[in-house]
Amino acid sequence: MDEHSMRMLLEEVAAGRVTVEDAALRLRMEPFEDIGFAKVDHHRGIRQGVPEVIFGATKTPEQIAAIAERILAGGDGSVIITRMSPEAADEVSGRLPLRYDAVSRVGIAGKPTEERVGKVTVITAGTSDIPVAEEAAVTAEALGNNVVRIYDAGVSGLHRLLSHSEDVMTSRAIVAVAGMEGALASVVGGMASCPVIAVPTSVGYGASFGGVAALLAMLNSCASGVSVVNIDNGFGAGYIASLVNRSSSRAR
Repeated sequence: MDEHSMRMLLEEVAAGRVTVEDAALRLRMEPFEDIGFAKVDHHRGIRQGVPEVIFGATKTPEQIAAIAERILAGGDGSVIITRMSPEAADEVSGRLPLRYDAVSRVGIAGKPTEERVGKVTVITAGTSDIPVAEEAAVTAEALGNNVVRIYDAGVSGLHRLLSHSEDVMTSRAIVAVAGMEGALASVVGGMASCPVIAVPTSVGYGASFGGVAALLAMLNSCASGVSVVNIDNGFGAGYIASLVNRSSSRAR
């Protein structure tokens, strides 16, 4: 929607010819911007509360930079870029302000929000799970959440997790990240009163089948409050944790 169309719609609302509800619906249904190799959804933030996120894997650095430029030009303050290579970070940083985290491979183009609400806790079973966990943590922070990190607290040394019981029990959403047999999610789910988003990782030996063993264990968890995202999908877990945490914050 261009500025002229927007003004006409607002004048229709002011004149009483269009209801506020109808105008809001029309804004949510506005078309995308076609830039040839991508169709940029400028109204994702209106519909879902979060602007479009760029999945950087398999896109060229030039494509990532061009999409980010168009999203920011549409009025969004920042854009999250996941699975971003250092080469893509170099390209984008030459054209836009960029905060890049090499561990999680997440970039935030534009001006990141300084808002922080609630409490999301990200827990890993082992140090090898940290890159996936950081993808969740950086995503949640970019979406305006306070994040607590508890790393290398797997069930093979349960006392390590129990020493963080207060954080587990006072969180509004928890991301539990584990490879191998994926048991961490069930243990955390048995301690927490909030939703637990389990992330199976591809960390493990041969019979872990690249994370499938952890995925199946998490799907079969006996802890009632555990939900599961795809293997290595830290972004998805961080996004869901943000939705849970921010909904809880509004309710309170």
